[in-house]
Amino acid sequence: MRKQKVAWFLLGAVLPLVLAAIGGIVFVKTAANGFSARAQPSNLESFAARTARKLAYPDSASLRQNPVASSEEVLAEARAHWADHCASCHANDGSGRDTIGENMYPPVPDMSKGHTQEMTDGELFYIIENGIRLSGMPAWGTGSKQSEESSWKLVHFIRHLPKLSSAEVDEMKKLNPQSAHEMEEQKQEEEFLRGKAPSSTHKHNQH
Repeated sequence: MRKQKVAWFLLGAVLPLVLAAIGGIVFVKTAANGFSARAQPSNLESFAARTARKLAYPDSASLRQNPVASSEEVLAEARAHWADHCASCHANDGSGRDTIGENMYPPVPDMSKGHTQEMTDGELFYIIENGIRLSGMPAWGTGSKQSEESSWKLVHFIRHLPKLSSAEVDEMKKLNPQSAHEMEEQKQEEEFLRGKAPSSTHKHNQH
């Protein structure tokens, strides 16, 4: 009993000091560098981000099984959905090496590896449907059966990411959303191939 009291006393005395030290480090770093998203997260921040993701879903989510059977058709549909809705942040191959994903803080994780692939299907589904606060990951679910089915299909695609082929990536590039500038370039290329003089939406000054 005495040992337990001593242990609790030491914990009560040491823990505030540890928390104060961590808070001091964070304060000093913030004062020196601000909250710029250009910096790379420290190991402590990366650990905190993974912990926050773990806390983002209830324990019950971990036990849910994917009710949608995997098939070539399901993967093709999910691949197209990913290319159109998810690739702008996560990249076609799930690496996060994309303009938006790389410049977020913390950067978007490589979903083809470790920390994501170790998650259960239910955890992945919950995050797709409900998002994660303060992380940049939005909630895509609408509460409808169609939304849930699409999310479960995306879970199958996430599982497929480590085996994604270069041919699949090339196919997905055709499905990625295009900017107005890219659409105009594509239009001009198509007109050129048809033997027409390329049109221009810009007026040029004559000198």
